[in-house]
Amino acid sequence: MAFPCRLQGIRIVAHLRGMRYFTALLLLFTSGLFAQVESAVQTTPFVLGDVLTFHSEVLDQERVLNVYLPDGYADSTLSYPVIYVLDGTANEDFPHIAGLAQFMNMYDLLPKSIVVGIANNGKSRYHDFTGATQSDSDKVWIPAYGGSAAFISYLEKEVEPMVQKHYRTSGHRTLIGQSLGGLLAAEVLLTKPELFDDYMLIGPSLWWNDGAIAAGAEAWVKANKNLHKRVFIASAGNEGMMKKQVGQVVSAFKKYGKPSLECWYEYFPEETHATLLHRAVYKGFEVLYPPAGK
Repeated sequence: MAFPCRLQGIRIVAHLRGMRYFTALLLLFTSGLFAQVESAVQTTPFVLGDVLTFHSEVLDQERVLNVYLPDGYADSTLSYPVIYVLDGTANEDFPHIAGLAQFMNMYDLLPKSIVVGIANNGKSRYHDFTGATQSDSDKVWIPAYGGSAAFISYLEKEVEPMVQKHYRTSGHRTLIGQSLGGLLAAEVLLTKPELFDDYMLIGPSLWWNDGAIAAGAEAWVKANKNLHKRVFIASAGNEGMMKKQVGQVVSAFKKYGKPSLECWYEYFPEETHATLLHRAVYKGFEVLYPPAGK
């Protein structure tokens, strides 16, 4: 009676050996297949645009412009409007605004545009985006303040001419600045308005120098009410420290700027100073370029 059991055991062992052999063959085959797939993969950089590196004579520094060109640029002879982005370093606002422009271009929500990220030089924004101040707290927070006049000269004498030289531009220019960048954009508007046609001030730090720029907005609007400019201003729910100053600027444009000096204001109560940029700029593009018929 032991013979059938022994035979059955031999069969089981043979079956297990066969399974091991099959598994080994399967592993050998799949590893070879994966090796073939892996050897066929090529890794190349994902290039979003051009990087222009140069020495700024105005600032006496090495500076960088990051440039996104719209789809079809290389295959056409058309000229394009330019969107200039402050804090335009590759790991700051440039890829976000370029992405918004590319997305809106896909659905004809925004004219195809060149996007130029004006890169910072390390932490230079604290110096470049602030002017003089009489506030002791400002001086404590940003000891290296006071470079805005030179930076505006850099925009005028080097950035815009370089972009016009290297790319086909239509002449229409938009400036986008957030936080201290919004403060700088407001200063450009009130001191060198001819540099840009449209301005986006996103969460602008207009509290700087005890709100001096905002305090001068009404007189400036009255004196320049025939200028053709479009201004979009946005603020977030936690930006109480600049609420008064933003209100002064918006009120000045609304009361005295029409019809040439156009101004829109959008409040985003659910956003913070840190999260405001994307939604605000998207809304700003919608306001400046409404669909036909609206």
